[in-house]
Amino acid sequence: MQIVSETLAFGGRQLTVEHQSAATGTPMRVAVFLPPAAEAGPVPAVIYLSGLTCTEDNVTQKAGAQRICAELGLAFVAPDTSPRGEGVANDDAYDLGQGAGFYVDATEAPWAPHFRMYSYICEDLPQLLRDDLPIRMDALGLTGHSMGGHGALTIALRNPGVFRSVSAFSPIVSPMNCPWGEKALGAYLGAEHAAWAAHDACALLDGGARLPGTVLIDQGAADNFLDEQLKTHLFGEACTRAGQKAKINMRPGYDHSYFFIATFMEAHLRHHAAALTG
Repeated sequence: MQIVSETLAFGGRQLTVEHQSAATGTPMRVAVFLPPAAEAGPVPAVIYLSGLTCTEDNVTQKAGAQRICAELGLAFVAPDTSPRGEGVANDDAYDLGQGAGFYVDATEAPWAPHFRMYSYICEDLPQLLRDDLPIRMDALGLTGHSMGGHGALTIALRNPGVFRSVSAFSPIVSPMNCPWGEKALGAYLGAEHAAWAAHDACALLDGGARLPGTVLIDQGAADNFLDEQLKTHLFGEACTRAGQKAKINMRPGYDHSYFFIATFMEAHLRHHAAALTG
């Protein structure tokens, strides 16, 4: 692990680190906030998966997580959204390629060699946390926004026991049933829809997978992506069918921006802290 940058915030350390990923075959960057409590020993951590076009910097600089994490004794971990660099495939569109890894392991050309974000989040990132940072691996929470909300829900559903708490902001709840998901899953995984179902939160719930405790979702009711892309109601219906505990807050007037995320970040961090430190 190489520390790219370090600064103090609320008595803790805000780091950007870089490490080599076996999954992607590239260097990957991760923003990590370590609260003051980490000076005394390992602390619980919330991993945040970002949305389309984002890097590790967006949530770190815009969401205001550090203050409340310092209070609660939580680390806040924000990985990049895709592999990057020379030789990594890309697309001119914002919703495919670099910045749009969709948290799947691509099987199709030209994406397959490097676009393995599912394995990166499930294997390489935990190895970094375990080996190089003061993180309690028995106290991990997972959250994310939009594409990252999709990643948080599906990765938690597929890895029972790894994450003790789950939440999401404006998640893509059923990529099999929206234009963003159809484009990305088709490009990365091919035309066979059976492969897509493993990366669809609603399909996973219908297949018997479950999330720990009560999953918390906040969704802006004025989000211009709500009806066509996010379709939050589908997740609510899937939770009802599955008997999955969920608290889905539709927030009048709020949109898809980081102003929305910053408004409700504290509530999400307290949700995670209750499960991870209670």
